[in-house]
Amino acid sequence: MQTIGFIGLGNLGIPMAQNIQRAGYPMAVYDARESATRALLEGGARLAASPGEVAAVSDVIMSCVPGPAEVEEITLGRDGILNGLNPGDVYVDLSTSRPSLIRRIGSAFMEKGAQVLDAPVLTSPSTAADRQVIVMPSGDMDVYKQLLPVFEAFADKVVYQGDLGNGSACKLVNNMITLAVRQVVAEGLTLGMKAGLDLDALMEAGSRGVLGTQREGLERTVFPGKFEPPSFRQALARKDISLANELGRELNVPMPVANIVEQISIQCSNRGWGDMDTHVIYRLQEEAADVEIRSC
Repeated sequence: MQTIGFIGLGNLGIPMAQNIQRAGYPMAVYDARESATRALLEGGARLAASPGEVAAVSDVIMSCVPGPAEVEEITLGRDGILNGLNPGDVYVDLSTSRPSLIRRIGSAFMEKGAQVLDAPVLTSPSTAADRQVIVMPSGDMDVYKQLLPVFEAFADKVVYQGDLGNGSACKLVNNMITLAVRQVVAEGLTLGMKAGLDLDALMEAGSRGVLGTQREGLERTVFPGKFEPPSFRQALARKDISLANELGRELNVPMPVANIVEQISIQCSNRGWGDMDTHVIYRLQEEAADVEIRSC
């Protein structure tokens, strides 16, 4: 059985790596915080001292790190994956990153006889533990087919996206839509509160539309006014919307709404809310509208 290397054991990385381990794959793991590897080591994984060492002892190397800077560092940086690659290895990045970066990594790794896929995910830490994960791989079709059992070890839905980089683009598009819709809902709910509507009745009336899809997150954060601990940090949401707008500029796609959402996200960061749940944008809208989104 292939040895799976896993780099980046944060809130998302740990549950996905654990599900791969439960599927019976031998594993080697690395995280900048060695304490984060404990659960995998207790399950029998081997501790590596660097991303390069993970590559040296693995057939498939996977990473789940915060963003493009970290992806570039663990792949092409000092002691990075590139230094430990063996011919025939496969690198799979699960992070939310730039399509252009994974293509550059693919070119560099190909020179050493290795293959690259990007396979970002749509999930949350709580749902990832139960394999409620949508993974969006892109790259060589034959390599994708070979790795399908690995993807299915931690995801209940695998949607192949085509050429390398398309997976990252798909993730950025999905996150951009989610964040833009969230801002519209925030504006709509504050409008409803200021118009004197009953929140429960408003939510029920919209239960078969957008409000229905948003309800779980709202009940967890906005309605009680609690944005900690975060399910998804606002700082990561800001990074994602920034990457989407960057891609829009590269492709000459006008995205006025997404750019406004990025500016709102910057305001949240300037308030020191980066480590709060991304639903904290509702607090900003409540302040602007001078009304709270609460049940009577």
